[in-house]
Order: sequence, then structure tokens, then C-alpha cells
Amino acid sequence: MTNVLVVGSGAREVAIARKISQSNLEKSLFCVAPDINPQILNLCKDYMTSSLDRVDEIVGYALLKKISFVFVGPENPLAFGLVNKLAEVGIPSVGPKKEVAMIESSKAFARTIIDSCDKDKNPQRKEFTSTDSVVDFIEELGGNYVIKNDGLMGGKGVKISGEHLMSIDEGLRYATEIVENGGSFLIEEKLVGEEFSLMSFCDGLTCKHMPIVQDHKRAFEGDVGPNTGGMGTYSFSDHTLPFLEKNDVLEAQKTNELVAKELFKKTGTPFVGILYGGFMLTKNGVKVIEYNARFGDPEAMNVLSILKTDFLSLCLAIIGGSLSGMDVKFENLSTVCKYAVPSGYPDSPKKGFLVGCDITDENLYLASVKLDGGALLAGGSRTAAYIGKEKNIVEAERACEAGVKKISGDLFHRKDVGTNALINSRVKRMKRILG
Repeated sequence: MTNVLVVGSGAREVAIARKISQSNLEKSLFCVAPDINPQILNLCKDYMTSSLDRVDEIVGYALLKKISFVFVGPENPLAFGLVNKLAEVGIPSVGPKKEVAMIESSKAFARTIIDSCDKDKNPQRKEFTSTDSVVDFIEELGGNYVIKNDGLMGGKGVKISGEHLMSIDEGLRYATEIVENGGSFLIEEKLVGEEFSLMSFCDGLTCKHMPIVQDHKRAFEGDVGPNTGGMGTYSFSDHTLPFLEKNDVLEAQKTNELVAKELFKKTGTPFVGILYGGFMLTKNGVKVIEYNARFGDPEAMNVLSILKTDFLSLCLAIIGGSLSGMDVKFENLSTVCKYAVPSGYPDSPKKGFLVGCDITDENLYLASVKLDGGALLAGGSRTAAYIGKEKNIVEAERACEAGVKKISGDLFHRKDVGTNALINSRVKRMKRILG
């Protein structure tokens, strides 16, 4: 019997728990999370509510329940060193130790790692702990720049000139705000192109790559509004995207492999878990936007929903260092995932209102919700995701749109995610950039 503890209660963790529960191997599922997600609860033998910064409490629970391994969903417990503490008591994790989870928790650290192994993938940049010389460097970049808070910001710490920052003065104000809050930041050249995500299973030595996915960070249709944790994603049945050439995909895969090796070389700690590379195709080739140390959300729903390989066996290979022997396969289906989020999200989201949905629908993934008696209430962040899976991207989008519309409450979603119109506009834009 394999006892698996899933840490976290968002839609990503629903996808993880659901896929493990479908394994042919004997297993029992457990969960630790701040709130009770009824979809995860229905899959679990036991469920403990706890703040995810209570590392010792989670370790104690894992020991009590004789957990075989832990799957860490969100980024914060990784940065807190949960995996390190679990390792000290002999419990392995699908999730990296904090020394290498810094690839996500420190953007400066990530850039340094990339400099060491694949320097051409980095943009021009400078690190700051004060606002001294900020204006000079912005002017050096020709006013085309990005300011990134160095720490974990839930996907909302990046502001881009011409989109969020309409003048150098606005950029300086954002930099000042970060410093006044005790933070540091990077200023990077603004990359122009199309973003894509490549996640890889890693056992410290071997990487096995997942289908390429494209995320939509901006809150509103037409790619406008503030950055969010992700409003939706899509992937194609051939596991690439229409604006990418085969060589672009191979470059991204090679970069993930080089980064995994460099992390071990620099820290002496193997990266064990999910390595997520955020890339951009530009006129100067593939560049790295950022790295994450866990499954993306919503990207986890796209890839796990079409994973053919037994997921529990795959997890055991990751923690056992035997990933090279695994044949990791995905169905040749297109996927479209859209998030229903509260009115006012992300800046001032409504919460506490009733959410209506069929929690038994296998294409529905509950996220920020709370159980109040028998009622399902919105928690204030992204509420629920829905995925459509079909051979054709048009049919996948249609199925997703029909499903997400059935989620009731004071919610909205981006109707344009995965549509032909939006995808074609991105393909045309990329052709113009590449000339």
C-alpha cells in the first residue's frame, strides 16, 4: 500500500489527486491544506486543515499517517523547506528541496543559474536593492523594460512597460514600493514575442518533458488588464503550438535539462519534482521568462488530463531516481482550460458568495472555495477551472466554454482563451516579429 500525501487544495491539487487516484497500484490518498476542497476530500482517506507554513505540523501528520511520499502542489511550502524537513525524517517528496526551489523563489538566482549553463536564453538585466540608478538603467534599455519583484508573488509581481507601467515615473514608483516593503527586484529588457510553457518531470538526473502549453496571464479578453495567476491555457494535439518550430521545442527541452543539471552542480542538491520553464519565442530565438519549481496552474490540468502513463508509477520513479526507464506518454488530444473567477479579480475580488457546479464532473477543477455546511462559497481567488479535451482545438474550446458557463455565481471568465481568433492573431503576430 502506497500512502500519498498531497499538499494544497487548489485546482492543480485536484488534478494531482485525481490522477493519482486513477492509478492501478494500491494506494491511499491524504491531504493537508488550508481549506477543504470537496473534490479532493472525496478522494481522500483523511484530510487535515492547516496553514501551509506550519512545516513541523505537516511533517508530524505525515509521520502519523505513515505516508510513503508527499506531493507538494504550491510553491510556498517548497520555499519554506517542507521537502527538507520531510527528508530529515525519511519521507521523500515529489517537489524540490528549498536550495533548488530557489529557481522559483528568487528570480535573481534563476538568472544566475541560466547564465552558467545557457546564457543566450537570458535577457539583459540588472539586480536592485534600492532605487539608485533605476532610471539610468531603464533609459539604457530604451524605455522597454520589465520590473520583477525577486520573491514569490503568485504570478502578480511582474510589471511591463507599455502595459502596466506607462512612464518611467510609474516604473520608479513600483520599484520604490518594492523597496519600501523590504524587497529587492530585477529590471530586465522587455522581450517581444509569444510565451509558452514547458514542464518536465525530473528525478535529479533525467528530465521527461510534457506537452507545450500557452497560458493567459492578463485578466480580460484581448490580453488586457492586470496580471493574474492565470486565466486559462490551451495545448494542441501534437503537443506543440502553431507558432513554434520543432527546433524551438528542442531548445526549450534542452534548456530545462541544462538547468536541472546546473542546479545540482551549483548546490549539490538534485532537483526532484516538476521543473517548469516559462519561455518566449522572440526574433532572437527562444528566451527564458522565468522558472517555477512545481506544476503550473492551470497548466497542470492540461497535461495531467491527457497523461496516459500511470501517474503513481511515474511519481515513484521520480523519487526513486529511475525516471530514465519510464515511457512517459500523453494522449494526442487538444486541451483548453478556462478559469471562472470572482468579479473584481485580481485586485479586489468578491468572496463568500454561493458557487453552483457539479462537483462530480471530471472536467471541473475546484480551486479557491470553502465549504460552509453543505454550501460551496467562493474563497476570493480563482474559483474553478473547466477543461475541454478533443482532437481538434476548436472542439476542445467549444466543450470548455460550454462547461465553464455552467459554473454559477458572481463570476467571470475569458471567453477568448483557446479560440481560433486569438490563436490565429498570435500566429500572425509571431510571423511579423520573425519577419
